[in-house]
Amino acid sequence: MAWLTRFIVNNTHLTLMGILGWTLVQYSIAPSFAANTEPQRDSSPELTDLSLEELVTIETTSVTKQSQPLHQAAAAVFIISQEDIRRSGVTTIPEALRMAPGIQVARLDAHRWAITARGFNGEFANKLLILIDGRTVYSPLFSGVFWDVQDTVLEDIDRIEVIRGPGASLWGSNAVNGVINVITKNASDTKGLLVVAGAGTEERGFTSLRYGGSFGENTHYRLFGKFFERDAFAKQDGTPAMDNWRTGRGGFRIDHTPSSHDTLTVQGDYYKGSEGLEFTEPTLTAPFSRLILGKWNYSGGNVLSRWKHFFSESSSLVAQAYYDRTERESSLFGERRDTVDFDLQHSFAWGNSHRLVWGLGYRLTFGHIVPSTTIRVSPTSRELSFATGFVQDEITLIPQKLAFIVGTKIEHNTFTGWAVQPSGRLRWTPRQDLTIWGAVSRSIRTPSRAEVDGTGDQQALPPNALFPGSPVALISIGGYPNVQNESLIAYELGTRYQPSESWSIDISAFYNRHSRLRSTEPGAPFLSITPFPPHLVVPFTLSNKLAAETHGVEVSSDWRPTEWWRVQAFYTYLNIRMIPGSSQDPIGITASGQSPRHEASLRSYLQLPGNLELDLWGRYVDRLPALNIQGYFNLDARVGWRPMTNLDISVIGQNLIESHRPEFNASFVAQSSTEVQRGAYVRLTWRY
Repeated sequence: MAWLTRFIVNNTHLTLMGILGWTLVQYSIAPSFAANTEPQRDSSPELTDLSLEELVTIETTSVTKQSQPLHQAAAAVFIISQEDIRRSGVTTIPEALRMAPGIQVARLDAHRWAITARGFNGEFANKLLILIDGRTVYSPLFSGVFWDVQDTVLEDIDRIEVIRGPGASLWGSNAVNGVINVITKNASDTKGLLVVAGAGTEERGFTSLRYGGSFGENTHYRLFGKFFERDAFAKQDGTPAMDNWRTGRGGFRIDHTPSSHDTLTVQGDYYKGSEGLEFTEPTLTAPFSRLILGKWNYSGGNVLSRWKHFFSESSSLVAQAYYDRTERESSLFGERRDTVDFDLQHSFAWGNSHRLVWGLGYRLTFGHIVPSTTIRVSPTSRELSFATGFVQDEITLIPQKLAFIVGTKIEHNTFTGWAVQPSGRLRWTPRQDLTIWGAVSRSIRTPSRAEVDGTGDQQALPPNALFPGSPVALISIGGYPNVQNESLIAYELGTRYQPSESWSIDISAFYNRHSRLRSTEPGAPFLSITPFPPHLVVPFTLSNKLAAETHGVEVSSDWRPTEWWRVQAFYTYLNIRMIPGSSQDPIGITASGQSPRHEASLRSYLQLPGNLELDLWGRYVDRLPALNIQGYFNLDARVGWRPMTNLDISVIGQNLIESHRPEFNASFVAQSSTEVQRGAYVRLTWRY
């Protein structure tokens, strides 16, 4: 484990976080310090051991910001459990999201994904809000997520709550088409030593080391370190690309219960990594482009503290604060960003018919952009602030039968000022095994830093390319200070039904009306002498002149024909109709062709004699006509063996049907198209 020692020694951020966590522990439990040295297996239950009746009563917190049984959630929500993650063989959070209906996941290369919900996918998809333990991880630079840095020890994830449809009335702007909350286990559930190691053809090598223990009866902790190296993807001709990827990460979590009415959580992590980068930069002299080979170097860390006080069984107060620091550096652009976030939430019952939750929040983020010849931002540094308040009331109309949930989020941001995002939901439970719900919601997406301040050069055209006698032409896309909020009005209808003890089904349908969508409008060409030589600039400016209507159906099912066999399946249908309005953007109109119209998934978990497991996962993804990518079938397989109680051995095969295939294309700058390759790896998991 020499790499782990070097990683901790060379990164003072991680050391400081560890000191902070240790100090908090000492302060909170000083008199009652007593180490627990007894090794224990992770204590959270495996969902394959639960019946379907128990599964539908699992608590979800992301729909209403309060714990409630899954079957009572008046939203299209899907839970990816720890057992799902383990038996699927995935090695990243983005790949785990493929298990959820209505979520479109596509890989661009070894370290980049295009991920969205209910359409409008892209490398910088901006209509999906991602949280890790309640910490927002979207980047104000482009209103999306750098997926390459969203990670943790996968064995420490308790569940991933996936909500399709607007969540803006509680979570705010950018929760347009969905909210994903990655929730890790309480430290009390991760006692003992965990060692994970493996290697394979694409997963060149990976290891995780985590230790959890306790100080007395009221304080639990865990420390972890993680490292991986992944092979580059293939180009269309099968030759290796330049996108290999390696990252190290370490962190901690402390859960303290000073009294029966209070809980305190402090957690943090630090990461550092690099990944290959290959792009084509336009030039004003022949051959009018050049290939740039380099690396993304990135690092960052965060510390979060959350205190929860229970006034009674029906009333609680939660206060949360976190600090996040990120750095990215490459020949394409660089960014340094600091974010501070505060959040306060109070929930209580009012009489016998009302369950209210309200809250306030404030986020301050400061970012500095290091420009390049291809990408420029002015001003290079800017401070952004977001102030929010929300209230929601769950009104019981008929006890245990009918409820109406109404609420709104009011927020203010630096670019567009005030916005109101209301929502109304109705939940009807005529029988214990049947829930029907409907919702009408409004949500917005606020402009990003790149859309307001950024300029990017896309392509250089040689002389005479536009018309006879024309000079070199440079196609450039620039931001616009008066870019507006994108807006969505969503109508949803869904049902959850359990016709038998061994089978449940979930159906959701939606109709969305998007307005003021981002468009790219052509401007008047002009002659420029900067930079030299003189050239013609063909400008495009971002605006809000597109609209769209989308509708679709999402069906998921969980079937357990026997105690030793579980089958999960889903089918998603999505239709997008773009409305040009006054836009002259020929590319934006094709956005409907960047998300698959049909998707299907079938997972089979088999428990065999001799402590053997056989897991198969088949998927179908429809074609993406706007990117000239054909539909494909995929198969992943896993064979697991537990020779002893504390040792798991797995052999996983991924993307088994084709040797390599494309899933998505980059649209930000000219980059070489890469393709997902067939791969296999071995994973050993030891607990003590």
